[in-house]
Order: sequence, then C-alpha cells, then structure tokens
Amino acid sequence: MPKNKRIRRSGPTAASSAPYSLSDKSSNDATNSRNAKPEGASNLVAPNTSLGQHFLKNPAVVTAIVAKAALKSTDTVLEIGPGTGNMTIPLLQQSKNVVAIEYDTRMVREVLKRVEGTENERKLKVIQGDAIKTRFPFFDVCVANVPYQISSALVFKLLSHRPMFRCAVMMFQEEFALRLTARPGEALYCRLSVNCQLLAKVDQLMKVGRNNFRPPPKVESRVVRIELRNPPPPVNFTEWDGMIRLLFNRKNKTLRSVLMTKPTIKMLNENMRTQRALNSNNNNNTHAMADEDDAEQGADEIIEEVVNMEQWKDKRANKLDLDDFLALLAEFNKRGVHFA
Repeated sequence: MPKNKRIRRSGPTAASSAPYSLSDKSSNDATNSRNAKPEGASNLVAPNTSLGQHFLKNPAVVTAIVAKAALKSTDTVLEIGPGTGNMTIPLLQQSKNVVAIEYDTRMVREVLKRVEGTENERKLKVIQGDAIKTRFPFFDVCVANVPYQISSALVFKLLSHRPMFRCAVMMFQEEFALRLTARPGEALYCRLSVNCQLLAKVDQLMKVGRNNFRPPPKVESRVVRIELRNPPPPVNFTEWDGMIRLLFNRKNKTLRSVLMTKPTIKMLNENMRTQRALNSNNNNNTHAMADEDDAEQGADEIIEEVVNMEQWKDKRANKLDLDDFLALLAEFNKRGVHFA
C-alpha cells in the first residue's frame, strides 16, 4: 500500500509537544512501525504567533487543566482554539462530545487528523471561524487556551451566553487572569474586574510557566475557572456597564471629576430626555406631568447632589466595590439619570 502523503513539518520532533498519540490507522502500517513517529508527531506544525498561537506541550499541565474542568461523561465541551489537539484528545475521552472552534485552517486539519479512524472521530465537531464572531452552540463546559488578542472579548461573550453553562476553565496571560479577580484598591482593578465579578464567580486555579509552551510566550500564564451566577443579579447590564465604563475611564479621579465633564453631562441629559419621552408614551398623563415638573433639573444638578452625599463624597471608582456601584446606580436611576 502506498504511504499517505504528509504535510512537511518544521522544528524538532513532536514527542514533547504532542503527548497523546493514537493507534495506527491500519495493520498495513506495522511494517513501518519501527521507523515511524507516533501519530501525535504529525502535529508539529509551526505556530502562527501573529494569531497568538502558543501550543501547550506539557502533558502534566494538560492533565491538570482537564481535571479542573471536572467533566462528566454526559457533558458537551466547547473548546476554543484546540490547536494541534493536545487537549482535545483527553477532553474527548472524558466527555460525551467536543465542539472545537478554530480560526487557523491548518489547525483544523491537524486536530481532525488526530482523531481520524478512531472511536473519538464521531465525538468531535470542528468549526472553522473566529470565536468572537461565531455563534456558540449549546455546551456544558468551556475549556480554552486563549490568545491574548481575544481574551477580553471572549470573557464578555461567555458572561452573556445563554443558556447558562456549568463552568469555563480557561488559560490567560497572567496579568489578564489577575484582573478578573482584582479587588478594590489594587492596581489591576478595572472595568473587567467589576463586570466579571458581578456576573460570575472566578477562581484562580494554577500558574503555568512560559516553558510549558511552544514557542514560549513572553509572560507567564494562569488558569482560572469562571462560574456564572445563577440566577444572575437583578440589574440592567447595559445600564450598569454604561456607568462602569464611564467611571473606569479615569478610575483614579473622584466621581465628581469624572461625571461633571461637558460631554458626560450632555450625554446624560440626552438620556434623560429619551427616558421621559418613553415614559410619556407608555404612562398616563399624570405621570407625564410629573416628569415635566422634574424636567427643569438637569443631569449636572443631579450629579452634584448625588456625589456630595456622604457615602460618595470624594470617592473614586478604583476604591468602590460591587455593592457601592449597585447603590450608586440605583441612586442615579431613582433620580432619573440613566447611563444607556
């Protein structure tokens, strides 16, 4: 039987970067088995660092990440960025099926090649595309080694995903991972910290050194587990994020300094007029007349009143916690100020 054509590989042997090998496709290959590399060795393709590709090569780290996901035999797993399939294989072995989303067409071919002719072939579905633009299928658990370029967008997409999933076990660059759990007053505390902690419980699971990847990235990595809060908090997230985004644009300034700028006041006044118009259309004349009586008070006056209250006077966004932000938003909404 003629040998199958193989794509030419570059770099060192793949034994270290692809620890999971599959059995030979047919007994006819036995004659070449002494000189053949494990099937996993066919996965040593050159990573495209412009796409943020850094292949996880340490099997012990792969095993630990899969264990942290606590998979059930009935689970559907969403894997984002499977690469050459080093983590895909153990995920398939411990779950009902895996749906993998991969941008790089080379990697799509490689991960499919890893399962070709095996019992795992029917359990794997690979979607070629951008994970941020691709509509996610139903899944129970998400596992991902995430490129830095899409980390923030991917987290926000997962936070808003419905139906809810059980958990996501994800590897990020260390600084980004620490932002997810940063507390008020810490240097890394930011909009991402607040929004993520509002909608989910985040745990730091493990640190992963640079040398566990091919090629080694410039920074260390961390693995985190994200579990959505169920039920979600009773807050309009669009309104909430409008306020949080505004306050964290200059998180070290006082609330008054951030909110009392001309562009912000103009935006809030426009929002107030829109809200009053909606109320006038949806409510009876009595409510409309009450709105007209309040219309003389502009956003700037309301902001002055709120930020001069004892609990907000001279406060800064970088020192406020979730309860503080929730109370602040409620106070503004009660007075007719909306951030979306």
